[in-house]
Amino acid sequence: MGWKWASQAPSEPIKEFYCPTSDVFTARLTKLENDLLKIDDIGIHYSLLTSMVGEIGDNSYAHNLGNWPDILGIFFAYDLNKRVIVLADRGRGILKTLKSVRPELASHKEALKVAFTEIVSGRFPEQRGNGLKSVAVNILSSDVSLTFRTGDAELDLKRGGGLNITECETSHGCFAILKF
Repeated sequence: MGWKWASQAPSEPIKEFYCPTSDVFTARLTKLENDLLKIDDIGIHYSLLTSMVGEIGDNSYAHNLGNWPDILGIFFAYDLNKRVIVLADRGRGILKTLKSVRPELASHKEALKVAFTEIVSGRFPEQRGNGLKSVAVNILSSDVSLTFRTGDAELDLKRGGGLNITECETSHGCFAILKF
């Protein structure tokens, strides 16, 4: 459902999964954390998983503030029985965000690699940019996997797999699937 929303014509997602503002996202993230507390053996500490989801979701709001191309907010859904969490936005995407401070970036694949491996902020002149690196470190040391799409690039990340970035079907904004 999240991929369909991110890759097709603009429309608001189903209300149950739509977080139009960051405060709605934060409330749902708190609910996720409380639900994760009830699960035994999730392959990672619940607070680290919550932190990773929070980082990905918060980036959607922070990097698109005042620049949403069409629908503002994010799609945020999870199924704890299937052990999957999905986040999607219809924002500018990583390449457009990072080009403001790294104009030499030429592709979505390049931008995705930079976002997950280098400390750089798309919110110049702020000295930030650790969030997705932290997500990567936590995934590489746990039983969580991440598929992250932006533009025409897809990153697959899991323990023992390193960064695997390939081309994929083009989408708006960013799309992430965490499996645990």
